[in-house]
Formats: sequence, structure tokens, C-alpha cells
Amino acid sequence: MTDFDHSAIDEVLQSRVRLAIVAFLSSAGEADFSTLRAAIKTTDGNASVHLRKLEEAGYVTVEKRFVNRKPQSLYALTPRGRKSLLDYVAHLETLLPAPAAKRQTEE
Repeated sequence: MTDFDHSAIDEVLQSRVRLAIVAFLSSAGEADFSTLRAAIKTTDGNASVHLRKLEEAGYVTVEKRFVNRKPQSLYALTPRGRKSLLDYVAHLETLLPAPAAKRQTEE
């Protein structure tokens, strides 16, 4: 029987916005704030709050710099963030039933 214990789900990644950020960064490698916010289709304030939460959890890093005298924040997924995303997806997969074709071959 599958373990449906909700406490096994990563609370940091449970938010749709944080999950979208981590998923985007896992494929993009790194992105500045504007690119990231546009990709996940949210507001500046909402993106900022969720990015801070991910940074505090050690899932993303931020590099603050200036480009043409304008401040820029560059975000990247940490190894811990990547592992957490992979673990999150793997856990969700354990909750899903096996596809019909796979179940038949296993029987």
C-alpha cells in the first residue's frame, strides 16, 4: 500500500509559485528576477516573497549585481534545491497508480 502521509510532502515546494520557480530554474540554470517573474506569470511582490522563502530554505541562491548601473538579482537552483525537486516528484509518482500496461505485465 502506498504511504499517503501528507507530512512526507516538502512544505517548501507545496506552494504552486515556489514549485514553478524551482522547476523553471531547474531547466534555465539561472535567471534574473524579471525573466523569472515573467516566466512564472506572477507579480513582483509575490515572486519576491517566494524567492526569499526558497533562499532561506537553501533551495536557491541569489547574486546581487549592477548591470549598466541598474541593480540586478540573478537566481540559481542549488544542489539542495534540485535534490528536493527530484525527491518531491519521486514522492508524487509513488502516489500514482501504475499505468494499465505496466500493471498487466507485472501480473
